[in-house]
Amino acid sequence: MANNKSSKKNIEINERNRKRNLHYKTLVKTVVKKSLAAIENGVEDRVAIVRSALRTIDKTVTKGVINKKAAARRKSRLARKLNTTVAA
Repeated sequence: MANNKSSKKNIEINERNRKRNLHYKTLVKTVVKKSLAAIENGVEDRVAIVRSALRTIDKTVTKGVINKKAAARRKSRLARKLNTTVAA
């Protein structure tokens, strides 16, 4: 347990940031799953759904939740799946 006031405050701040980061990570996973489902099911508006997923991934990078390269990898995989289904 923390002994001084600043350490106790840091514990509270870390917990708050952990919850916020968890929220954004879960949001990214959900959006990616929805966009993958839209791609595989051939939904009419799948391009717009993927664009919103890419936007969400970019927002998590600017907030410092996920790494820039990890976001680029996820975006690349989504775009590659979308392009293979659109071209086919």
